[in-house]
Amino acid sequence: MSTNLKILPDDVTEYRTKEYWEKRYSKEPPEISFDWFKSYKELKPLFDVHIPNKNVSILVLGCGNSALSEDMYDDGYHNITNIDFSETVIENMRLRCKERTGMTWIEMDIRDLNFLDRTFDIVIDKGTMDALMCDEGDVWNPNPEVIEVVRKEVDEVTRILKVGGKFIYVTFGQPHFRRRYLERPCWKVEVETLGSLIKM
Repeated sequence: MSTNLKILPDDVTEYRTKEYWEKRYSKEPPEISFDWFKSYKELKPLFDVHIPNKNVSILVLGCGNSALSEDMYDDGYHNITNIDFSETVIENMRLRCKERTGMTWIEMDIRDLNFLDRTFDIVIDKGTMDALMCDEGDVWNPNPEVIEVVRKEVDEVTRILKVGGKFIYVTFGQPHFRRRYLERPCWKVEVETLGSLIKM
């Protein structure tokens, strides 16, 4: 379902704020889905390769009102935990997905995850880090505040991933702008291109 609501902020830095998302989700009907740049159908070939076992524990960071988790659930991934710092969207999604038993929705900030160490096999970020990096500064030399926010997210992902787990980060950003934030001594970073983001 599409909407004519104004969803673009006046300033791109608003994408980093909880206030923007609360305001946006409070105005959007709960049944509306919005997927940033890729749908599950487009991501499925990637997931088939990197998440072949559908019984693994999955955490979706900054789930928003995306249909990603619903589509994954319907495709057999039933152990999915979804988090977002917007209380409104979590309540909406919890109600919208009440028939999908076993899938959970929790209000939580990705920079301070309330999970034990080594909890999840897979962590997925589809556009959340991109939103946190929205800044009017130089992409080659971002604002220190932006760098710190991203560091906290990746540090938390490192902590909660099981040994041998995977962090799947789907981004609109170019690898040379993003890779440096993902590199950790214990990680192997691989880049895959998912085709053109421009559809004509």
